[in-house]
Amino acid sequence: MSVARSKDPDQIGFDPARLARIDEHFGAYVDDGRLAGWQVVVTRRGEVAHSSTYGLRDRESGAPVEADTLWRIYSMTKPVTSVAAMMLWEEGRFELTDEISHWLPEFADLRVYSKGSTLKPYTVPAVEPIRVWHLLTHTAGLTYGFMQTSVVDGLYRAAGYDLLPPADVDLASACAAFGELPLLFQPGTAWGYSVATDVLGRLVEVVSGQSLDAFFADRIFDPLGMTDTRWWVEGAEAERMAALYVPDPRSGQAVRYDQLGAHAYRKPVLHSGGGGLISSAADYHRFTQLLLRGGELDGVRLLGSRTVRFMTRNHLPGGQDLGTLSTGGFAETTLDGVGFGLGFAVVDDPIPSRVPSSVGEYYWGGVASTAFWVDPAEEITALFFTQLMPSSTYPIRAQLRQLVYSALVD
Repeated sequence: MSVARSKDPDQIGFDPARLARIDEHFGAYVDDGRLAGWQVVVTRRGEVAHSSTYGLRDRESGAPVEADTLWRIYSMTKPVTSVAAMMLWEEGRFELTDEISHWLPEFADLRVYSKGSTLKPYTVPAVEPIRVWHLLTHTAGLTYGFMQTSVVDGLYRAAGYDLLPPADVDLASACAAFGELPLLFQPGTAWGYSVATDVLGRLVEVVSGQSLDAFFADRIFDPLGMTDTRWWVEGAEAERMAALYVPDPRSGQAVRYDQLGAHAYRKPVLHSGGGGLISSAADYHRFTQLLLRGGELDGVRLLGSRTVRFMTRNHLPGGQDLGTLSTGGFAETTLDGVGFGLGFAVVDDPIPSRVPSSVGEYYWGGVASTAFWVDPAEEITALFFTQLMPSSTYPIRAQLRQLVYSALVD
């Protein structure tokens, strides 16, 4: 599948020459070796105003980025898992205020880190249980081992949970391990990027009675026609997969990173609701259009319109932003003026970031520099795909916003 331009840009408020700056700007990233290749899609009012590719999906083989290239979307899996959970919520299967220990007993009687080292941590009892909304908003007190900013994430790494889980560990076993580790903070008191969405995926499994991959396929991907979105690639489809790169610390050139990239070619034991999917621009375009249209696309409704609006408001305690509540160590979003909803970062005030956007815009990205946003006020969606880790290497997301919003002239 591909995403072709469906409307002349000037018919939907864009200056075509200004939109062309996107390709010129990011083409320079490829020409000087910082990126191997990329793909970008910009829409307005449901019409594709700009769709382009540039460079190579695999620099070593010389294979170009094509319309149907497959990308590791990593944390762009999280909004999909959040939609899955809210589909069950709409069925009355749980309340957002429910304690997750009702379904996941490993998260009862939790402890919270207070002081000490990874060798001798001192913990205190949790005064508040983890509730479903804590998982959706990353306020549960869980963390990631790869953050490397706290004693608690050091404990995750010591337990084998870094960028990847231990081999042969499934989602149920991983959640059991997370329940044994101390929380970084008391639930609901701070924001910390974490394995919370993996735990949410496990909640989807237990509540629905299906594995996460089966639920995604039956309830989301098949109904939406997202035929390219998957957990791994094999056979002829593997030829469409983009290679994964990291920046050389001396030259800044993109260097192939097969140590992690090779995992895309193996069937996973653990289906990570927080970062396990591979997708195409055409497929994720359909997902963002579903969101922009309030939970419905081409006659298929996954969520009610009011549910989508509810998910994309700031749910952080007291309406605070991530600049206030974040525990640090996170670089995938500008924190000031940005709240967090049920699965998405939400712009409350675009001024502190010094990057154009609209109040109510929501978005997320992946660690390999993929990104998307949905702007209900301007009826815009934007998608960017490449494969460079980490996502904080270059200000790609902020620059894409500059280029897209400066092309609006209506």
